[in-house]
Amino acid sequence: MSCWLAADTASAETYLCSSSPVNETAVCASVKSLPDKFVCYLSPSAVSNLSRDDALSLAHRITKNCPLKVTHRGINGERAPSFLTTEELQVASSLVSKFEHFTPAILRELGQVAVGLSVSDIENKISDEDLEASLPALGEVRGWNADQSSAIINKLLRSGYQISDGQSLAKLGSLVAGLSSSTLQSLPPEVILEAIKLPEFVQQLVILPSALKRTFVEMISSSVSNPAELVKCIPDALASYIPKSLLVFEDEKPSIEDLNRKTWTREQAAMFFSDVIKREPDFSRLSQSVLQGYTCAVANEIGTERVQQLAKVMKKKNVQLGEDQLSCLVKMVTLHGIPKDLDSYPKDLLLFLSPSDYAATGSCRQYFASVGKANLDLLQRKSSERKQLLLEALACLKISGTQVNEENAEILGHLVCDLGEEYIRSSGENLLEQLSQCASFLPDQEEAIKSVISSGNTTFGPPSVWSASTLNELGGLIPIFDHSILQKIPKNALTLWLKNFAHDSPLSREQLATIVEELLPARHKRASGCPDDMKITDTVLNDDLMPIMYTAEELRACLKNVSLENHLSQILTYAFSKEQLAVLKENLDQTYPDGYPDSLLSKLGLFINSSTPEEIKRWRITSPNTLAFLLEKLPEDKQAIALVERYVALGNPLDATALKAINRKHLCLLNATALNRIDSNTLKLVSLNLSSCPQFTKDILYAKAKRAFSDQHYLPSYYTHIEPYLGGAPGADLKALSKDNVNMKVDTLAKLRTDSLMSLTPAEVKDLLGGNIRDLVKWQNKSPIQEWVRRQKQAELDKLAIGLTGGTQEGYIIIVTPQFQPPSSSALGTVAMAAHLLPALLLSFLMTMALS
Repeated sequence: MSCWLAADTASAETYLCSSSPVNETAVCASVKSLPDKFVCYLSPSAVSNLSRDDALSLAHRITKNCPLKVTHRGINGERAPSFLTTEELQVASSLVSKFEHFTPAILRELGQVAVGLSVSDIENKISDEDLEASLPALGEVRGWNADQSSAIINKLLRSGYQISDGQSLAKLGSLVAGLSSSTLQSLPPEVILEAIKLPEFVQQLVILPSALKRTFVEMISSSVSNPAELVKCIPDALASYIPKSLLVFEDEKPSIEDLNRKTWTREQAAMFFSDVIKREPDFSRLSQSVLQGYTCAVANEIGTERVQQLAKVMKKKNVQLGEDQLSCLVKMVTLHGIPKDLDSYPKDLLLFLSPSDYAATGSCRQYFASVGKANLDLLQRKSSERKQLLLEALACLKISGTQVNEENAEILGHLVCDLGEEYIRSSGENLLEQLSQCASFLPDQEEAIKSVISSGNTTFGPPSVWSASTLNELGGLIPIFDHSILQKIPKNALTLWLKNFAHDSPLSREQLATIVEELLPARHKRASGCPDDMKITDTVLNDDLMPIMYTAEELRACLKNVSLENHLSQILTYAFSKEQLAVLKENLDQTYPDGYPDSLLSKLGLFINSSTPEEIKRWRITSPNTLAFLLEKLPEDKQAIALVERYVALGNPLDATALKAINRKHLCLLNATALNRIDSNTLKLVSLNLSSCPQFTKDILYAKAKRAFSDQHYLPSYYTHIEPYLGGAPGADLKALSKDNVNMKVDTLAKLRTDSLMSLTPAEVKDLLGGNIRDLVKWQNKSPIQEWVRRQKQAELDKLAIGLTGGTQEGYIIIVTPQFQPPSSSALGTVAMAAHLLPALLLSFLMTMALS
């Protein structure tokens, strides 16, 4: 058995104590004599028997010689990056376990290895005085988890540590992530403004949780005089958290250099894109982040030639645009015909053209080779445009049957994701590389892929001969493997893959749990007690392979007298099975029989999924940040409803943080009483999606939004702010808006209040839509646009010059019949009916009377 683990990057010269048995003294001697470049790859077993002096010496060497690399511990995408692998953390934990008490001298000498301290060590083995004296050393340690940093910060504050200025805040170093939002909000703004001027403090902001970043932004933005100053002083790590309403520049304009140095979201960049694009003659000097703010309104103002120059710069800087942006960009780029240098434009533009458009500049094969590399998900999977692209691609490549060769598969690229199961079965291995990049599959596609994979007729061979490297190559296809495939894969290959590759895989925690279940015994013996060699120690809790060490019954037996609270945020990223999770939840329920406190709720992770609405109604939730965390995790509406109701019932504030969380998919659950509690100014800090909400929600929030942004009514940015709330706007407000060159999207027009939409004239609709007016034709047979068209005179529709038909001819009258719909419907529909000419109608009526 080797005494230390050689990582992939270690030289073949790494010392391995492979002889058995290994003399303890020899092991210790060999570790001490190990060259510095190899101490980074030690396994826990290599350091288990070191003396305290040797442990300190080794810790010093590790700190000095082992550069930290950001990796994802736990499940990919479900937690912030850590700076330690499982083995490194276990080595650190083993080294700190040599000490009964930690003095400042020991903690300084431990250096980076201090990250192995458990919460129990922090609370019981470091005195208050020693902790504060050790702060400079502890603040330099990277990779603290949430439990550790919170424990250190809370102990510091309880012992009287004062954050009185920027220096004392910056002194926390990497521990700043352990601050709570409420503690941060209690500090004078000057403290934060001073701290963010210190480069060493700014570096620590990158790894902060989102809730803390938002709080920093709130504190900073409340203390600066104008948006331009905010842009100048805000650290880049916080810039993307600035509410877009605070990025409206009036007299004070930010420098383009300041904007270029920050990372923005697309919505933020749209707020100042107009200002920037008019001031900067050379688009190539703009950052990728600023360029993604492209808007249709600006395109109409700067002209076709400038838009084409802008689009070419976007291609060079790989700017990612949304569907709406690309749709209007392609109209401007092709306004005077298809450019001959079409390949100089963003590939995603091609999704909105056709092979015939491309014919003048290249072959259809070139066209689809580029489309295959574009972001196909910009088009909805079942949309007619996406289906047509695939049909035209198959015709271009002369694929008449269902077999696709390797060359054509490479050309199709992402279009392979739309091929039916018959193509997958016939083409076999030829499609696997492209299929592994697909975001999702239809059920029949999944069955076809499993059939190809399990047949053994691929270069991977049958599952029974796969290795960990094979699984890594299969990558994105692993999520669809079921028991029929997983049971054939050698267990040692699955274990090694979980250990070495799972961190970077696209699999969710639940999908990894399926693999874990394959590694556990099929039948579980009831455990009468916990064997000594299975006791749950800090080393076990730090191992993300912990799920494969215990059956559910063994876990139940070994969890007795073990407190999970200080480890929850870490272990709940591990791939536990449903049965194992139930055991973990039992342990927690026994500790908190009357419901979970707010301090625990933010650590719940996977337990949230199995919590019943009745249990949720006992939770003592008090923080908007906790609400945000929980709503992000809750899978079912009934659980979310219970949580939102509980939060509101406890009288908690519906502030920006709470509304952002509820907005994801639960905003429409709020009743009128709760909505009326929202402060209008809060809407300046959020952008809500009301599209699926009942009309009373849209009406209430539109009135609040109109008040909130009334001071910006004369600015171009006003429309960007008010657009999400227009579903509650009265007709008079829309008529006024039509004079402001807003370039409304047709899908926004279709979501307006029915009575408001019907009150608009064709001329007003033209002014509202601006450059999007031609898109109206695509909607002329869809409700409610169809009803609006039928209400208009055809002569007025003809003036739009877009080929819109279905209006009323001159001399006809319109009879409007109300359509009474169930209460759940969004609005009453109207149907316009054309009658005969009035004279003819009157004559018919008189003849009928005479004959009767």
